[in-house]
Amino acid sequence: MGTLRPLTAAEALAAVLGAAPALIVASGAQAERRFWEFFTVTIRNRNTRAAYARAAAEFCAFLDGMRVTSLTAIQPIHVAAYVEALGTTHAPATVKQRLAALRMLFDWLVVGQVLPFNPAASVRGPKYIVKRGKTPVLERADARLLLERIDTATVVGLRDRAFIGLLVYSFARVGAAVAMEVGDFYANGWRWWIRLREKGGKHHELPAHHNLEAWLHEYLEAAGIGEEERSPLFRSAMGRTGRLSEKPLVARNALDLVQRRAKDAGLGGRICNHTFRATGITAYLENGGTLEMAQAIAAHESPRTTKLYDRTADAVTLDEVERIIL
Repeated sequence: MGTLRPLTAAEALAAVLGAAPALIVASGAQAERRFWEFFTVTIRNRNTRAAYARAAAEFCAFLDGMRVTSLTAIQPIHVAAYVEALGTTHAPATVKQRLAALRMLFDWLVVGQVLPFNPAASVRGPKYIVKRGKTPVLERADARLLLERIDTATVVGLRDRAFIGLLVYSFARVGAAVAMEVGDFYANGWRWWIRLREKGGKHHELPAHHNLEAWLHEYLEAAGIGEEERSPLFRSAMGRTGRLSEKPLVARNALDLVQRRAKDAGLGGRICNHTFRATGITAYLENGGTLEMAQAIAAHESPRTTKLYDRTADAVTLDEVERIIL
């Protein structure tokens, strides 16, 4: 029976971009070429490529333990055994993602006439239905408190207020926010707009909320970068100097930023980068906004994704529970 060994992201990528797994190599030059093409030709998103590479490398390592030495020897029972083993150590969502990666890879190999059939096509993954997201959401009063408690006497404070304000008022992903350039905040007629680079290389443009517009102008003026259109909009801080560098803020430092500001405001509990996206969507819907328009602002492909960030039903549930009086 094969055993699972966790692979780091670097190991998973090395299996694709450095050397193909031994099982792939043993299956011949056509199989190896087709394997490489799957990751380099069909997948453009770096994170997706890393996740799918991890799944392929881990599955090949699992097959080594089962003494499967060629692609044509892989049967549905091997894939099912992998899924079963994976389910003992990973969440259902991860298992489904790994299985989806294998299905796509094998489909690609079938089309390339490397395999006669897709051994993962008939294998069922675990049931996993999500109707409510797990992202922590702030009450509107707490969100206002957090923003008001930010010390804006320094340019770093102005940056932090503008950054968090962007997440709240545009429902922006952190990856899109840190990728913004100065020129992505621009005048369009008498209003100012923002441009976000979303997943898949899509540009998403929308008008800036009046608070966000004011905060971005204050930040740009204090930073003195308003004319540097092709430079990073949100820049990293230079230690504790209160000054900014010329380097862009990165996502991992953005998490430190929001958690530090939440702590300064005396807000406990889990706070993450997605908290403000979910907070903005919930506040919008509570104020009479529609799910369809929230989906458009958030640039979600499906309203079901937007609904995961909606916590408007939480208060109703609490009110009903409080009717239980003993």
